[in-house]
Amino acid sequence: MRRGTSIRRFSVGSKESEVLLKMRGLYLFTGLAGGSFNPYVTSLLVHQGMTSQRIGIMMAFGTLLAILFQPLWGILVDHYQRTRLVLMLTLIVPGTIVYFYNVKWLVVIVLVYSLYTIFQSTQTPIADAYAVNAASAAGTSFGTIRLFGSIGTALGGYFGGLYLNWMGVTELWIPFLLFNLLALLLVITIPVNVERRTHHVTFTSGIRQLLGNRVFLLFLAGCFLVNQTLTAFNSFFVLTFQMAGGSFAWSGIALMIASITSVPAMLVAASVLKKYGYEKTLMLASVVYMLRWAIQWLIPVPGVMIGVQTLHGMSFGFFYIAAVEYVASITGKELQATGQSLFNMVFVGLGGIAGNLLNGYLLDSGGPRLMYFSCTVSAALGALLLYKVSSISHKKQQSE
Repeated sequence: MRRGTSIRRFSVGSKESEVLLKMRGLYLFTGLAGGSFNPYVTSLLVHQGMTSQRIGIMMAFGTLLAILFQPLWGILVDHYQRTRLVLMLTLIVPGTIVYFYNVKWLVVIVLVYSLYTIFQSTQTPIADAYAVNAASAAGTSFGTIRLFGSIGTALGGYFGGLYLNWMGVTELWIPFLLFNLLALLLVITIPVNVERRTHHVTFTSGIRQLLGNRVFLLFLAGCFLVNQTLTAFNSFFVLTFQMAGGSFAWSGIALMIASITSVPAMLVAASVLKKYGYEKTLMLASVVYMLRWAIQWLIPVPGVMIGVQTLHGMSFGFFYIAAVEYVASITGKELQATGQSLFNMVFVGLGGIAGNLLNGYLLDSGGPRLMYFSCTVSAALGALLLYKVSSISHKKQQSE
């Protein structure tokens, strides 16, 4: 989806700090919402009588619908210039429908998850595109804005576990709705007037141009193999932790540790990228992913599963910042938003579909150890592809 035409070009001036503050607040509140809800929703669905395999299938189906709806979001954002409206919808609709997970009808749960995913899937690329532009205009890094999402996710995960121990899993919707409403209040005040570009690259032509880039395709394939493993954490960690004998409260501590480690990772990401480059940083993060899953495969006990979450920052934190910055550098200004959208479709969309299907099946049929072994192998293959990307880029630089 090309969102470049709808994203404000921030001019250096008195409004910069205000915009940065609002963007950081937006990431904080959406992080609190997601951190208090997403890791625990599988436990709610199990409480409603679903198996992990069915949950994986449902999540994959919802993610597929989200991918199919990406062109529609592109029309709304590009043709009708409704960036802020779409961002508001990504907060309002998911926030108000999650209550209906408590209805014990499978068709209702599937419908709710599908709508939830369709609307929330476009939230990240729009927010990231805003944040990249805001950071560039202010002379700071994207990581200094995105880290507030990790802070929110850390606090949301920790207090979410305590909240569920106190209120019960059926009340999961309350904090999610509250934090989405707070984020909505900030979005309403984000500047909406934009400088429209005279030269437009349509969503479809932009996609065709990017898919003709062999290096970009290898990069997307590596991202796919790495990020499909992250569903083992995002979708199934709380379940595997409980299978190992852990509680909601301790799972909240593990989630907080994981997310809080992303904060220093994102703070130093700019320095790491400057020293090692995008490709080597992506490879490093992929290897850390592999180590993270291998430890949980070999030693699936609660204490180790909590301790290993310290690797989340070096894996997800470094990988995500490096990937977003890499996409921005390789696509250029005219295709930047389209590239971010395509990256999001593969990284979150296709990776989420494959990860939820595969990891849900493996967890149901072979338990946590089989799932984490598969994740270890997939992360290793992703690292190899990203090594290939690094090699091609290095040869290209030498020849220039």
